[in-house]
Amino acid sequence: MIITTTPSIEGHCIKEYKGLVFGEVIAGINFARDFAAGFRNFIGGRVAGYEEELVEARDNALAELSKRAVAMGANAVVGVRCDYEALGEGGSMLMVTVSGTAVVTE
Repeated sequence: MIITTTPSIEGHCIKEYKGLVFGEVIAGINFARDFAAGFRNFIGGRVAGYEEELVEARDNALAELSKRAVAMGANAVVGVRCDYEALGEGGSMLMVTVSGTAVVTE
């Protein structure tokens, strides 16, 4: 499965457009990471726990997008966009949404 942010795939001809496809993940952030993030925010620097959570959520959303594209009969997704949103009380949850166009290529 080719997944790309570009509207086309170099060296591949798009034969059929299957439609919009999405992958969504909502991940809760645990207390230990919140505490460490608050401390790191106070002293400055990167927050590895949140970065790991973000990478995992994005990977899971892309996997869901790919699974749904295959179910539509596609072998690629073009024009992919990734959005992030904090949800819940005090931003305790992270929502990652990826979207694109499911296509069939040669």
